Amino acid sequence: MSSSHLMRGRIIIWLSFLIALTLQAAPWPGTLEVLRPSWIILVTFYWVLALPHRVNVGTAMLLGILWDLLLGTTLGIRGMTMAILVYLVAANFKVLRNLALWQQAAIFSGLTLLGKLLEFMGEFLVHDVSFNAHFLWAGVLNFILWPWLFLLMRRVRRHWSIR
Repeated sequence: MSSSHLMRGRIIIWLSFLIALTLQAAPWPGTLEVLRPSWIILVTFYWVLALPHRVNVGTAMLLGILWDLLLGTTLGIRGMTMAILVYLVAANFKVLRNLALWQQAAIFSGLTLLGKLLEFMGEFLVHDVSFNAHFLWAGVLNFILWPWLFLLMRRVRRHWSIR
């Protein structure tokens, strides 16, 4: 593989992360805020499944810190959460990539819920926050979105021949 091909792959991967961060930060109406999908988590999960040698726990930690900076939340909480979630996916990527899309969606929905709980616990240790169970709807929305996002991202990866 040529170095220009590798560089193009890196650019496409980081562009997808930039789009996911933008979608994550896009304003939603107040009552629908609790339904916001975890775009950055889903996109990271895709790249870890597809290219675990390119996207890993370090990438997830960096993305989580960028997510914290973007939202103005306690620095490191989302980085830690993303690193834990991506570790779980990366450690089991061979099994996960052979599951049906709906099974992957169910597992990733559960991991999203775990991520929400880890974020809450991290914020609770630093600030006096209360738990809002409505934010768990993001797991349901991630369940619905995963198959569509997976197919879109796979098409992008194949179109640009990212390896």
